[in-house]
Amino acid sequence: MTTVSSDASTELRSLYPAIEPYDSGMLDVGDGHQVYWERVGTPGAKPAVFLHGGPGGGCNESHRRVFDPAKYDVVLFDQRGCGRSTPHANLDANTTWHLVADIERLREKFGIAKWLVFGGSWGSTLALAYAQSHPEHVSELVLRGIYTLTQAELDWYYQYGVSEMHPEKFERFQAPIPAGERDNMMLAYHQRLTGDNEAEKLACAKAWSQWEGGTVTLLPDENLVDDFGGDQFALAFARIENHFFINKGWLEDGQLLRDAYKLHGIAGVIVHGRFDMPCPLKYAWNLSKAWPDAELHIVEAAGHAMSEPGILDQLIRATDRFAG
Repeated sequence: MTTVSSDASTELRSLYPAIEPYDSGMLDVGDGHQVYWERVGTPGAKPAVFLHGGPGGGCNESHRRVFDPAKYDVVLFDQRGCGRSTPHANLDANTTWHLVADIERLREKFGIAKWLVFGGSWGSTLALAYAQSHPEHVSELVLRGIYTLTQAELDWYYQYGVSEMHPEKFERFQAPIPAGERDNMMLAYHQRLTGDNEAEKLACAKAWSQWEGGTVTLLPDENLVDDFGGDQFALAFARIENHFFINKGWLEDGQLLRDAYKLHGIAGVIVHGRFDMPCPLKYAWNLSKAWPDAELHIVEAAGHAMSEPGILDQLIRATDRFAG
């Protein structure tokens, strides 16, 4: 089923009140990585896991608040190398399949048989990879801003596509790269983000991150762009995201859509903004066709970010519905 919402017909849901974790810690996942985790809500209530975006974005306080704390027991964690996980911005043993294994380690650590998996943007990619690998441990999926990490999607955002919609921002994104290398922006950035020139590395990290910060919302949000440009955030975000994308997520092209049949029997909600720049709506549409158990909600007046009012409304309605 597909619905299209304009935001105007109903009162929009917003975040639940601020909440602090009732437990938190670090999990040694091997390979020198320590992953930060936290749990919020009511111990023993419906289990859920939140998968943040990026890759390399980390969790923040608002992510705790898309679930009714009286009805959910939510695990949130910072994926390898970002947020409060260590070592910071590290790329070693940091792949999609390492992260899928980390999700399983957390599930086993907390003795959870099945949980709702919530992921947006890159988090939707990871959620699909996890659910297709471990469908027996997934009760429901709530996904936003579908990204299936095909070459076409990567080219659309980093080479030609969004460049046509945001030419002034794309010019800033191109600025650190010599004209002769701009035919492969991901590779040119990769060489600098993994190089030895620390000043150039930081400048490129900021440019990479702020390109994303400037294009994820329907209307400009300069505070968000500033947040994406913070040194600590930008280094992890740009290095890890570029590392994953230059390697195509260690996925075969089209794999997540091809293997959508593995989601049979898992109820799902897909929420996608009509004017999502990083993640074109076409891929959410295609996923909904390949996964009949999912409902697709297209939000007309929205871009990519979870904070878009219409997107947030649909996400909270989904978690409320699955809370039972």
